[in-house]
Amino acid sequence: MDKFSIKALNLYYGDFRALKDVELHIQPSEITAFIGPSGCGKSTLLKTLNRMNDLIENCKISGEILLDGEDIYGTMDVNLLRKRVGMVFQKPNPFPMSIYDNVAYGPRTHGIRGKQALDEIVERSLKDAAIWDEVKDRLKKNALGLSGGQQQRLCIARALAVQPDVLLMDEPTSALDPISTSKIEELVLELKNQYTIIIVTHNMQQAARISDKTAFFLLGEVVEVGNTESLFSMPKDKRTEDYITGRFG
Repeated sequence: MDKFSIKALNLYYGDFRALKDVELHIQPSEITAFIGPSGCGKSTLLKTLNRMNDLIENCKISGEILLDGEDIYGTMDVNLLRKRVGMVFQKPNPFPMSIYDNVAYGPRTHGIRGKQALDEIVERSLKDAAIWDEVKDRLKKNALGLSGGQQQRLCIARALAVQPDVLLMDEPTSALDPISTSKIEELVLELKNQYTIIIVTHNMQQAARISDKTAFFLLGEVVEVGNTESLFSMPKDKRTEDYITGRFG
């Protein structure tokens, strides 16, 4: 079964049609990359998958998005949806509190209060985000004192703490230096063993390095989707080829 099944999806901001009849099937335990020029709809689609667009005035959606066969815009509780579908943003956004409290924040909101349980969740999440060894001796320190790359890995740990099924990543390395970017990419490849990952990236080399499937967006439409290696080496649509080769304009 598809992890996400997206059918005939249209999204409007007022009269502007930002997504046009999107059809897409996201497989479990794979990394799917969304690529395309700025303003093409890839981040807009990403935000529909955990209903963040609900927060935008005059946003209207038609079509169907199924998570494990269940309509996320039907009777599914939005808080449960966001527990199952975590989000990591373009710029690291740790809360202005301790490293420990950043990771424990989500579990606490879902009713976990016991110290031992929280300690275990914090340690596991930080280990899964490959940052435990760097912060284990300063868990009570303010998270804003971490480097940019460490902050982003902390944000990944925070997302993992509620044990989601899916991890959405909106250009998670665009604000980071090459070394931090490499660490995040290595982490993402490790995490796909446990999670379904969808990543928006402007960096086509990054998509080629880490993703199993790639979808190319243009003007709110999915132009082409397929195995990353095939799509990059033998694109079927000339618009995809022009974008990949840099002739797009």
